Amino acid sequence: MIKYVNSLENIDDNNLKGFFVGWPNPPSSKKHMELLKNSDFFWLAIDDTNNNVVGFITAISDNVLSAYIPLLEVIPDYQGNGIGSQLVTRMLNSLSHLYMVDLVCDEPLTNFYKQFDMFKSQGMIIRNFHSQNGV
Repeated sequence: MIKYVNSLENIDDNNLKGFFVGWPNPPSSKKHMELLKNSDFFWLAIDDTNNNVVGFITAISDNVLSAYIPLLEVIPDYQGNGIGSQLVTRMLNSLSHLYMVDLVCDEPLTNFYKQFDMFKSQGMIIRNFHSQNGV
């Protein structure tokens, strides 16, 4: 069974394996824990049979008007079970007091986000894939 929490209680680096598949320079489990700790908001999907995190979503916010959702990931073996949708729903509920919530996604994912009443916009990005300081 999957449980959803927004706490790192009983979670450590060992519970954060299998994420960032296909990334050219993926963050370590230690960096993953650091990014969760430093996010303004996060939700975790945890397989309660082994206490491993199988999905997560993060947001950074000014807590006045805006938030940005930089990461949503579900471990490949757990995809297709509604975990990503549950994480987005919980995050949007956590951010419902804000005027705007933005995210950037690859084109194939736009239909997924449309189910949450999100719409396409334009944006600009930088990706420092080979940065020593990035991840």
